Amino acid sequence: MKLEGFGLFVRDMAAMIRFYRDVLGFEITEDEQTSNVYLKKDGTLFLLYGRDDFEKMTARRFSYANGIQGHFEIALDAGSYDGVDREFQRVVSLGAVPVMEPTTEPWGQRTCYVADPEGNLIEIGSFVK
Repeated sequence: MKLEGFGLFVRDMAAMIRFYRDVLGFEITEDEQTSNVYLKKDGTLFLLYGRDDFEKMTARRFSYANGIQGHFEIALDAGSYDGVDREFQRVVSLGAVPVMEPTTEPWGQRTCYVADPEGNLIEIGSFVK
């Protein structure tokens, strides 16, 4: 099997679309008004599924974490140490929730974390000084 993409099950589709499109620069490849929205970033397919719609389709209920979650992260490369600092400031100014300020780790990566409107973690990092 080949990895095609990944998805998030979301509560507030409009807020999540605005965040991923307007703040992080994902491209929408489908109409925003659908219950399943397809976005792309650097050739990777990223899906937003409405929780209610997914539960109807599967005929079952699921549990979802609330608040900032540590189940997984989406990692974005900022291109350089300075890029990490700039992107952190930019996305926080546009509404991302700051989780960890830019820090240079012992393994040589400059990294930081923010959260999207539903608490999913996004790492912004670089190994390039």
